Amino acid sequence: MTDKITNLVAAISEQIGRIKVLSQGNLNPHLRKENRIRTIHSSLAIEHNSLSIEQVTAIIDGKRILGNPNEIKEVQNAYQTYDMMRTFNPYSVEDLLKAHRLMMQGLIPENGRFRSGGVGIFDGDVVVHMAPPAYLMPGEIQDLFDWVQRSEMHPLIKSAIFHYEFEFIHPFADGNGRIGRMWHSMLLGAWHELFYWLPIEELIRSRQEAYYDALGASDKKGDSSPFVELMLEIILDTLAETEVVGSAAADSGQQVPPNVAKLLEALNGDTLSAAELMARLGLSHRPTFRKHYIQPALSGGYIEMTIPDKPRSPKQKYRKS
Repeated sequence: MTDKITNLVAAISEQIGRIKVLSQGNLNPHLRKENRIRTIHSSLAIEHNSLSIEQVTAIIDGKRILGNPNEIKEVQNAYQTYDMMRTFNPYSVEDLLKAHRLMMQGLIPENGRFRSGGVGIFDGDVVVHMAPPAYLMPGEIQDLFDWVQRSEMHPLIKSAIFHYEFEFIHPFADGNGRIGRMWHSMLLGAWHELFYWLPIEELIRSRQEAYYDALGASDKKGDSSPFVELMLEIILDTLAETEVVGSAAADSGQQVPPNVAKLLEALNGDTLSAAELMARLGLSHRPTFRKHYIQPALSGGYIEMTIPDKPRSPKQKYRKS
């Protein structure tokens, strides 16, 4: 446990409370479907599926598309598996195998079974991780599931540790990444329903290099903290981007973009720097903040710069227009 982990858990809990209040406890059904599509597209893209989000949407809507048959099958399988996500027990090894069978059916011979051979992860010709031998798989996974069920750690922390340990064990011949990411969301969903619908995979994909670097750093340290910290950052940023209509939009009666509404609420009547605004919003990824908050607010005329002729000035601050 690090100070950074403690602070991130607090910030995430605060964001969940904000979303719960603003959404009145429910995400709109259209948004749920949209987030599910983004989740599937991103999780498969991490595994080198080349289909666009428009093609993924068409497949899920039952339309025919031109594309690699295996990649189309991956989308169909993933949608079916995610659709059943809430029926799986996140503490059941049997349900893990059922989920893997659905996710990988028609793609690999060993779908729904632990791998029968050794497996290593390579960076070019260099082995960066050699997973435990195949004969240990049933026991290793059962021990991991037993630990996550009895652990009294905060769900945000233990679900991230589970994710790391699952990828370290690498129990399947293929599909470990997509199943590990889904199971992480399921463990979080058992704690708070919102996590069944958050497209966490989308931000993992945008930070794919950092994701694999954090796995490697945790391996080298023999400590999952680097990976836990990264996953908590990703969860926090995903929550900050979740589209719920904030009170600023409701009070004005205008169709203020959701992220702009959050920014206006954070500003209140103050004049703040980008760093101060990010702190109030609980954000840590500056490119995300600029793209989804500052730029739409400026272009929509909702906020203004204190030094408009020098937009990149280190003394730049923002206030409501």
